[in-house]
Amino acid sequence: MPTMFIFGLGYAANHIARALSAKGWEVISTGAAGSLAFDDAASVRLGLADATHILSSVPPMSDGDPVLEIYGPDIARNSGAWRGYLSSTGVYGDAGGAWVDEAAPIKGRRANRNEADAAWLDLGARVFRLPGIYGPGRSALDRVAEGRAHRIDLPDQVFSRIHVDDITSGVLAGLNGPAGAYNLSDDLPCHQNCIIDAACAILGEPPPPLQTMDEADLSPMARAFYAENRRVANGKAKRLLGWTPRHPTYREGLTACHAMRQLG
Repeated sequence: MPTMFIFGLGYAANHIARALSAKGWEVISTGAAGSLAFDDAASVRLGLADATHILSSVPPMSDGDPVLEIYGPDIARNSGAWRGYLSSTGVYGDAGGAWVDEAAPIKGRRANRNEADAAWLDLGARVFRLPGIYGPGRSALDRVAEGRAHRIDLPDQVFSRIHVDDITSGVLAGLNGPAGAYNLSDDLPCHQNCIIDAACAILGEPPPPLQTMDEADLSPMARAFYAENRRVANGKAKRLLGWTPRHPTYREGLTACHAMRQLG
């Protein structure tokens, strides 16, 4: 039986774990919803030694990647295991709205994120670079319904995004693909306001007013989101992994999220 060891059973990794379990895999994981505590070193090392596949979704801290800092030698010691890492398209930094692919320079604002991405590549991992993640319970529909949605007056700003189901299918496709970096993103980068407008139309709600970032009183994390502007190309994952997003644009993705909301 193949065994996937997952560091950090968060939103995206939990979807991956459920998909693997449905296929008969054994899944061992750390995190609040996981089966092991991250600092239970003896149990984690035992799990890593027996794992056929290892995936980390743990983001780097200010002083480095905690998974590699503590368990890097153990991961390297299991030389036959498949390795994967959920990274971020933030490693590309601001591209002024231009397209970026996996050959683009790594110049993200967060050096620790860039270094973690490179370190997993050095371990022979499949590094999945993800843009803004959305899905059931975590989409523009939820923000609109809860009165938390904003429309920001930055007309030239463009973002890419990915539905959590397409992260899952991309990682599963990567189980049989070559090591390297892969962008998993949808096919239609666009302004965030397009997403909010579409969510409002689905819910029958009026769109919120256009605001500056100061007027919207955005958090530092949200401001950082708007500080970068790029379109993320996904052709490499399509070519080498045979991956095709089930939700190629936000329209299909939001429709699927709305269907899940109606199911309760």
